[in-house]
Amino acid sequence: MTMPLLVGVLVCAASHAAPTAQRAGDGDHAAAPARAAASEWPQFRGPGAGGVSDARGVPTAFDTPTWRRPVPGLAHASPVVADGRVFVLTAIPTGIEPQLRVGLYGDGGSAEDLVETEFRLLALDVATGEVLWDTLVVKGTPPFGRHTKATQANSTPAVADGRVVALCGSHGLFCLDAATGEARWHAELGALDCGPWDVEDLHWGFASSPVIADGHVLVQADVKTAPYLASFALATGAVEWRVARDDVNGWSTPTVTTAPDGARIVLVNGCKHIGAYALADGAERWRMAGGGGIPVPTPVVAGDLAYFTSNHRPLEAAHPQKPVYAVRLGARGDLGVPQPRALQADGPGAPSADAAPDPVAWVVARRGNYMQTPLVHAGQLWLGYDNGVVTCLDAATGVERYRERLSEGTDGFTASPVAAEGRLYFTSEQGEVFVLAAGPKFEVLARGALGDVCMASPAVIEGALIFRLQGSVVRYD
Repeated sequence: MTMPLLVGVLVCAASHAAPTAQRAGDGDHAAAPARAAASEWPQFRGPGAGGVSDARGVPTAFDTPTWRRPVPGLAHASPVVADGRVFVLTAIPTGIEPQLRVGLYGDGGSAEDLVETEFRLLALDVATGEVLWDTLVVKGTPPFGRHTKATQANSTPAVADGRVVALCGSHGLFCLDAATGEARWHAELGALDCGPWDVEDLHWGFASSPVIADGHVLVQADVKTAPYLASFALATGAVEWRVARDDVNGWSTPTVTTAPDGARIVLVNGCKHIGAYALADGAERWRMAGGGGIPVPTPVVAGDLAYFTSNHRPLEAAHPQKPVYAVRLGARGDLGVPQPRALQADGPGAPSADAAPDPVAWVVARRGNYMQTPLVHAGQLWLGYDNGVVTCLDAATGVERYRERLSEGTDGFTASPVAAEGRLYFTSEQGEVFVLAAGPKFEVLARGALGDVCMASPAVIEGALIFRLQGSVVRYD
């Protein structure tokens, strides 16, 4: 068979639509878009994985970092920031120098480097890069291999209420004191074996990141055997609920948001089971099928819409190819497999004023992206592709605004984009940063080179961007 390209980081005519083309972010009951406070970036891609920060003075030039802190080992876990600290997870194999193969290629093989590995969590001073503490979280030999482009520490930590949690693959979920690095608790997660759904003997590594919300730690484990979604108490690590998922392997991180009825809900991407669960008890609110066979991007929310996307071939030929779905946060029940349709705001094809809103506002086929979590900001939805192509869709209607390429050649793109001050930041695997205007027209404002491989999504804080590179963490002001 032909192997899927770039897998393994692990780290898209109007019919029964809404009465009007409600802009993302409008509406009496619309959820507020997830935005990071200027000094905080507490989980993968910031609050709600939104990737958008209120920070000011974010740089557009990358000639000289404010500080650079070497970090041993190999990891794609992104940096997170809280209380003046940058938290980074790394995996350090014993006796070998781990190899990473980046760029565009179609080989889906596993790296052959299963050795005893130290998983360490570091806290750095956000202003200086000084190591405040360095804790050995767990040491052992991972039971499953990784893709040649992945690592054994792909999952980004999350921090809240003075605690930081780190997911170390099949070794489990660990909670540390954010101020001191002292261990608080450890929760077993079972065997977290991930790989292509149709090739049993390939192992690509686990990559879904833990999420903290309202004192709960959420873990989505779409693995080869007995996939599940679970909630743990942040204070104690006790299992609060665990629900089985009927799905194939996936690498997406869950998103927590608020539904129009005020309920807190957990959104999950998937192949056979895209959906939402109640944060309080794990009860299912809605579900639908139709995702691509290797779902990676995390759901993102703006206004009353949640956006889901995936790239690889679906399990059923009748399902949309490379879909992007916009689903209303108030959806309930089984939504089936929605078929492609765009929402028209006005004109001959517009819905009547008394038309019942469809729980799926719009569906676009053949635009779903693979690795990167999309970015919704300023009324637009951006999807970045592993080959450097960027697509911009109107967030309310799905209408395409542009589709342009950032770079030529074999440069790959895995890190998810972020936004601040009306600018978008896309980073290639080779460490080149492209700064785009956050509008419906394609405009490259700046570009610069970081000088090292970059597979992790950056953190945005007041006046700075913090990048996790292959051998270091760097801050640019």
